[in-house]
Amino acid sequence: MKFRPCIDIHNGKVKQIVGGSLSDDGDRAIENFVSEHDGAYYAEIYKDHGLCGGHVIILNGSESQYYEESKQQALSCLRAYPEGLMVGGSITPENAEEYLKAGASHVIVTSYVFRDGMVDYDRLEELVKAAGKEHLVLDLSCRKRDGDYYVVTDRWQKFTDEKIWPGLLDGLRSYADEFLIHGVDAEGQASGVERELVELLGSWSRIPVTYAGGIGSYSDLEDLRVWGRDRLDVTIGSALDLFGGEMQLEKVLEICK
Repeated sequence: MKFRPCIDIHNGKVKQIVGGSLSDDGDRAIENFVSEHDGAYYAEIYKDHGLCGGHVIILNGSESQYYEESKQQALSCLRAYPEGLMVGGSITPENAEEYLKAGASHVIVTSYVFRDGMVDYDRLEELVKAAGKEHLVLDLSCRKRDGDYYVVTDRWQKFTDEKIWPGLLDGLRSYADEFLIHGVDAEGQASGVERELVELLGSWSRIPVTYAGGIGSYSDLEDLRVWGRDRLDVTIGSALDLFGGEMQLEKVLEICK
């Protein structure tokens, strides 16, 4: 289980939010933490610790008045730690190369590859052609509905018809280097990991999977290790001391070793 750092950017600032509260309407979100530092500050910390594979996420949609400001924050992170971070948020075949040339090791994509509630494999092929499978991470963040987990898009606001199950993961793994999966209803809550989702993901181990959502204590990390069969990587947001939480980065790194 590897620790994957994160830098979430909303309205031009590094933030930690309650995931399910994010809305395009007015660029609103319930905030757990708003940093006085820019994204590059955190990128330098992760670089100094030798942490690779972190996620820089632009939480504003491309139509937002804040999008360009948030994008510049993301680019500053990539310049501060070239090849050490991945970037996601309104990624398309047209802009993927820009981020890779700016220093991203991978681009993270969700919404673009879904159309009318289903995976659009033609669009997925376009992304692979533009970025290369080895530079592509598919974000399959999900929410529970009728007893199952379904991928959600558009800043986690819109349910698709694609259920998280081994068949979907098997079908998509040939297009991506990794998966990033937030348990959105637990995101920002520090209320514990979503056990059912973690057990499902831990039973499947074809390519690397990073889980996020609900981790609020060191015991939650141990739960993730056990329920995920020590096959999942992990990212922590609001609960981490860098973002105003009580979990110390150094201890998290020790546990994840």
